[in-house]
Amino acid sequence: VQLLESGGGLVQPGDSLRLSCVASGRTFSSLAMAWFRQAPGKERELVTAISKSGSNTYYTDSVKGRFTISRDNAKNTVNLQMNSLKPEDPAVYYCAADSRSSYIRSRYPSSYEYWGQGTQVTVSS
Repeated sequence: VQLLESGGGLVQPGDSLRLSCVASGRTFSSLAMAWFRQAPGKERELVTAISKSGSNTYYTDSVKGRFTISRDNAKNTVNLQMNSLKPEDPAVYYCAADSRSSYIRSRYPSSYEYWGQGTQVTVSS
C-alpha cells in the first residue's frame, strides 16, 4: 500500500488548509485511516482517525471543532479539513492506514501498517 499526502503549505493563524491522502495498492475500503502529526522535537501524535466505512471518527481534544476527517472510498482518498489553524498546529502531517481493524485510533504509530511520507503544515503570521 502506498499513501501519498498533499495539501500542506504556509498559512496564517486562523486560515484553513485541506490535506488529502490518496491510497493505492489495496482496496481503500479495507483500510482504517488516520492522520498523525509530528512537530520538531516532539513525538508523533494522533490527530484524527476514521473507520473503514467512515461512520466512526475520532479527534484529539486540541483539534475538536476545528478539524474534520472524511473519506471517499470511491476515490481512494481521505481528507483532513483544518480550519482556524493555530500556532500550535504546525507539523509534518502523516497519513496512516491499517487493514487489521475496522476502526483504529491507537496513539502508537507502531499500531499502523502503512504510512505516507508526510506533508508540511506551517502556520505563521
